[in-house]
Amino acid sequence: MRIYRDLDNLPHFKNAVLTIGSFDGVHIGHQQIIKQINDLARSINGESVLITFHPHPRLIVTPNNNDLKLLNTLDEKAALLEQYGVDVLVVVPFSKAFANQSPDEYIQQFLVAHFHPQIIAIGYDHKFGKNRMGDISYLRKFETAYQYQVVEISKQEVADIAVSSTKVRKALLAGDVARAKRLLGHNFSLEGKVVKGLQIGATIGFPTANIEVSDAHKLVPPEGIYAVSIYHNATQYQGMLYIGNRPTIDHDLKQTIEVNIFDFDQMIYDQNLTIEFVEYLRGDAKFDTLDGLKFQLKKDKEAALQVLGNREKI
Repeated sequence: MRIYRDLDNLPHFKNAVLTIGSFDGVHIGHQQIIKQINDLARSINGESVLITFHPHPRLIVTPNNNDLKLLNTLDEKAALLEQYGVDVLVVVPFSKAFANQSPDEYIQQFLVAHFHPQIIAIGYDHKFGKNRMGDISYLRKFETAYQYQVVEISKQEVADIAVSSTKVRKALLAGDVARAKRLLGHNFSLEGKVVKGLQIGATIGFPTANIEVSDAHKLVPPEGIYAVSIYHNATQYQGMLYIGNRPTIDHDLKQTIEVNIFDFDQMIYDQNLTIEFVEYLRGDAKFDTLDGLKFQLKKDKEAALQVLGNREKI
């Protein structure tokens, strides 16, 4: 998949089949749309082009929107779109000026001038331009003039996408990562940089990598222990992840994300990890002593290994 982030340096796309949207989560509903544009592209010997916006339009249209929780960072989304076969991803910098284009400017100066599309596949309720005045009917008025075809994504498909997104977020916020996986079609994941922590885990035999998630709007599941898969330099490892404020330790600590990677002893500060959530194991708990915590962590590791399909003795 080719990725472009600068509208002024786009190549000439071959028989471009466009779709436009946030595609947050790239869940099973989105995957159906991706299959449609890929199939359409193959039918005209063209290429599928997915247009998304960064930052998320809601952050520009309604600033200080602290309630926005995204299933994917931009990099996570790009990796998933590539996994599902999109030919080209174009990340459009979203701004107030872009939002204030008239519908005519959006069509002529954005879609046609930069993409020269053969087919535009969008939802029946798609809105664009200043005050969201443009819609699918407006796009169709220009089909002959600009020699593109509008393909409507059905009301049912659009409804399924909205329902899926809501259900995924609800499942994750309830810690139900297994249900989220069924809706996503893949494990929910987060990426982050390894930063230094208090290093207490190492003293009780469970060293952890503290993860710093750079995107403040990335959804983080609730506090507790999770069985996870970890990817470091394209190598997969097994482990367990902790989200919480470490109540056993007598400090006023903010929430941390820490992963114990099984059978791993590399120094990885300032390096990035991708963590896939496989199953929720238990909630956070306070223990009277570090020995009590250590005993529980041994049980957690046992449970994680069983979930992850590794039944070897610990």
